[in-house]
Amino acid sequence: MLAGASHVSTQGGCSFSGLRERLREATSAAHRALDTQLSAFDLGGLAGYRRFLQASAGALLPLEVALVEAGVERMFPDWPERSRSAAIAVDLGRLGTSAASTVSVPRLTRSGVLGTMYVLEGSRLGASFLLKAVADAGDPRISEATTYLRHGAGKRLWQSFLVKLAREESGDEDEIIDSACIAFAAFEQAADRA
Repeated sequence: MLAGASHVSTQGGCSFSGLRERLREATSAAHRALDTQLSAFDLGGLAGYRRFLQASAGALLPLEVALVEAGVERMFPDWPERSRSAAIAVDLGRLGTSAASTVSVPRLTRSGVLGTMYVLEGSRLGASFLLKAVADAGDPRISEATTYLRHGAGKRLWQSFLVKLAREESGDEDEIIDSACIAFAAFEQAADRA
């Protein structure tokens, strides 16, 4: 998903080193570790898929609360369209359980919002791969609980986030990166507890 970053990207023959590349590089180890951790969940089995959703909810819920408290809608007016807390709650309800926060996250500043959104919006990129594993399971109970993984499909939410990130001039780059690392750590902790 986000791993494999380089210092410099080329586009149209021009080299540039931007915040996105620095974020990718700074979080690549955490991203790989989380991917490895999440790959241990058997998405083809009901119990494994339920644990995956519970782990995801454990971090997603408090991160989205922190975003709302930090005023994410001022930066992303389409926040209601981006938020996935309700979607994951629906899926867990279909699987006979509920969504719950399992980790604590710090308050966010404007820069922290960008770092956290980088992780949350980037996670949509992996959802298509996860959906394939879920579809291959052939269990109708699982395939009926994919609202979270399908959320935002076709809406170009990642691309519009990248536009916002590229235009951000007032953010503290170190704080943006630190917040992204904290968001990855929240998912790792939640997966440990699931």
